[in-house]
Amino acid sequence: MEESASHLFNPEILRDLVSMEMPFGKFKGRILCELPVNYVEWLYNQGLPQGKLGMLLGTLYEIKINGLEHLLIKIKNEKTFR
Repeated sequence: MEESASHLFNPEILRDLVSMEMPFGKFKGRILCELPVNYVEWLYNQGLPQGKLGMLLGTLYEIKINGLEHLLIKIKNEKTFR
């Protein structure tokens, strides 16, 4: 299994995508899952940052380009995920 795809099976990663804010750039302060797909693609092509943020953005890229955003919507709508 590809490394980035394995993140889709970790609920904590998905929870982070619906709760963590983008810490820099044009969309600073916006929740990661709400970043526009063209911005996520641009970041991916520029080279993702190191560490957890890069892993989250890489996972978000895979989710968005594969039409799997419904996974995030379901988690985002849960009121008791944290």
